Amino acid sequence: MGLWQRITRVFRAGTGAALDRIENPELVLQQTIRDMRDRVPELNNSVAQVMATERLLIKNHENLEKQVVDLDSKIKASVKMGRDDIATAYIGQLQQAQVDLQRTQAQKEQAELSSKQALKARDNYVLNMKKRTAEAMQLISAAKQAKLQEQLAQTMDTFNIGDDASTFNEMREKIDRRVAAAEAKLQLGSSTVDAQMQDIEREAMDIQLQDKLLEYKQSMGMLGAGSPDTKQIGASKDGDVLDVANETGHSN
Repeated sequence: MGLWQRITRVFRAGTGAALDRIENPELVLQQTIRDMRDRVPELNNSVAQVMATERLLIKNHENLEKQVVDLDSKIKASVKMGRDDIATAYIGQLQQAQVDLQRTQAQKEQAELSSKQALKARDNYVLNMKKRTAEAMQLISAAKQAKLQEQLAQTMDTFNIGDDASTFNEMREKIDRRVAAAEAKLQLGSSTVDAQMQDIEREAMDIQLQDKLLEYKQSMGMLGAGSPDTKQIGASKDGDVLDVANETGHSN
């Protein structure tokens, strides 16, 4: 192998490797999609021009048909009036109109075929563009996933298990100590005098509510004179009086 060929091969290999590193598949696919979409208006314009030519030929064909009919009528009228000279002139025009009509008919048929082919080509292009766009979007999604996996792999390569494990353990111990201290403070706070007084106040409130309920029942005649609830209330009140008296006697 010659020296120049070897240099060329090395240059091409280096250039290809550099392009592979620079080239972003996601950006390339997105640009390809944009290029395909930008071509759709051009195709529509081309199809519109073909269809306009077809419409023009159709109009010319209709005008020539009317001209042939009109010339035929003029020829007949000239013959009836004995004007062979005028009839001869009209016949010449009629022959030319018939030739133009045949030529226009062929052009019209060709234009109709061209319009159908142009429309079909445009529709096929749009269909293919949608298919390619869907494939490109899938490839872009795969490229993003691959990029994420590459970043994750690079992170794992630089991940020091020993140092980070010790850091996690240290932070876990600190958090456990804070949780234990918070639980101890909560337990201590729940056993204070204020908490006990709140319990007593809640109990007193329940007793008052029960007494009020019994008063309502008694006023409504729902409790007899010797009902257990009434006796219990009386006994409770008598017991409270005796307890107060005993406490007074002991204090004296």
